[in-house]
Amino acid sequence: MKTFFVAAAAIALIAMAGSGMADTNTLTVTASVAGTCKFVAGTSLLGFGSLDPSVGTDVNASATTQFWCTKGVTTDAVSANTGLNFAGGKRGMKDTVSGDVIPYTLTLTKDANPNAGPSAPRILTLAGGVLGADYTAKTAGSYSDTVVVSINP
Repeated sequence: MKTFFVAAAAIALIAMAGSGMADTNTLTVTASVAGTCKFVAGTSLLGFGSLDPSVGTDVNASATTQFWCTKGVTTDAVSANTGLNFAGGKRGMKDTVSGDVIPYTLTLTKDANPNAGPSAPRILTLAGGVLGADYTAKTAGSYSDTVVVSINP
């Protein structure tokens, strides 16, 4: 019986000593969410179709692309560079064989939806126009330009 009391006392002493040595530490966990904007697809096409010089009418076209910005981003500035064939204050589509250039206009219009992240992409409308007078005297061929469209948060 005496052995039992000695063992019980030793266990109690060890338990008290262990609990008396406990200490705590407060851990702060942090992260940040980057404010960013991204296009859903890397390329878009604005096609004016076949321009008929015998008709010579103005031709308009539009296309859309999708983009998203981090929820809470309030500045989603969209811009386009002047393209590869900019001259005389106008963008131009060039025929690489003849070197002829057809001027065109370009406008970018974002929808009015709020930025809500990648699960809720928004629409950017790309619209352009070609004046009939600008293509009636051009060489038959394939005309193109490359414009870089950018979006920044």
